[in-house]
Amino acid sequence: MENEMSPQEMVLSHTSQTTEAANIPIIDLSGLHQGPHARSLVIKDIGKACRQMGFFQVVNHGICSSVIEGALSSASDFFKLPIEAKMEFMSNDVNKPVRFGTSLLDGVERGQFRRAFLKKYAHPLKEWVGLWPSNPSHYRENMSKYALEVRKVATEIMGAITESLGLGPNYMTEKLEEGMQVIVSNFYPPCEEREAALGLAPHSDFGCITILLQNHHGLEIMDPEDGTWRMVPELPGALQVHVGDHLEVLSNGLYKSVIHRATLNSEKTRLSIASLHSLAMDEMIDIAKELVDDKHPRGYRGSTFREFLKFISTNDITKGSFIESLKIKK
Repeated sequence: MENEMSPQEMVLSHTSQTTEAANIPIIDLSGLHQGPHARSLVIKDIGKACRQMGFFQVVNHGICSSVIEGALSSASDFFKLPIEAKMEFMSNDVNKPVRFGTSLLDGVERGQFRRAFLKKYAHPLKEWVGLWPSNPSHYRENMSKYALEVRKVATEIMGAITESLGLGPNYMTEKLEEGMQVIVSNFYPPCEEREAALGLAPHSDFGCITILLQNHHGLEIMDPEDGTWRMVPELPGALQVHVGDHLEVLSNGLYKSVIHRATLNSEKTRLSIASLHSLAMDEMIDIAKELVDDKHPRGYRGSTFREFLKFISTNDITKGSFIESLKIKK
C-alpha cells in the first residue's frame, strides 16, 4: 500500500512506533583494496545502499579499537564534568566553531528532546584543536586521533560513492580536502518512558556524508517506502554512514539523504560521535553536470555550508527541512 503521508508529515511523525530492526547493508571496506573485481563489487554495493536507503554500515574501516575507545571515553568524561566547566562553551550561535548545548541543566530534563552535545570544527585540525576543551586533559589528544582517522575513512567512502555515480573516485577529493569536518559528540540520558521523548528530532544531515560512531543502539532511520521507523541494529566495531543533503544535490536526487532520529535507552546512557563532511564554508555544492540530461533535468539548486547555517538559525527545522528548500519546484 502506498504511503499517504507527505515527506514533511513523515518527518514530523516523530512519535510513530518503531516496527522492527532495519535490514542495513554492511559494507566491508577492505574489498576496496583487494583488486579491481573486489573493488567493483564494493562500489556496486555502496551505490545500491545510497540509492535504496541513503544509509549503510561499514566494517574493516581501518580505525583501531583503541582510537575508537579513546574517542568515546573522552566524550563521556567531558559530559561528566560539572556543568560550570561545560558552560564555558555554551552558545546558541550556530556559527561558533566550538559550542555546547543541552536540555539537561541542573539534572532536570527540559523540553521534548533530551540531549547534550558538543559540536566542534575539526579540519584543518591544527587550526581548530586549540579551541577544543582542554578538560578532560586527554580530550584533545584522543579526539584528534579519531578525527584524523575518520576523515581518512570519509575520503575513501566519498571516492567510492562518486565512482558509483560514474564520476570517478577523485571527483570530490580536492574540494573535500579543502572542506569542512564537524565533529559532534552527543550524550543521551536513560529514559524509562522512551515514547515520551526523543534524544534528537527527525532530520537529515546537511553535508555530503556523516560517519557515526555509537556505543549503544538508539539510532533509527525512516523507511523511505512507508515512513515507518526502523532501529539500526548494534554491530560492534562498525561505523554508520549517512547520505547527506549535499550528496543528494550532487547526485541530482539519485541518492537521497536519510531521515533519522535518536531514541533514548530505558537503562543505558547512549553516546554517539558524528563526523560530518562537507565542502568549504562558501564553496557551492551543485549537481554534477554529468548527471543532468533531457530525461534527468535539474532537480535542485546549489548551496553552501554557510547558507545551511543561516537556514537553521532562522527556521524551525521541525517545520521545514533544508533539503526541501533546495528542491526546484516543477
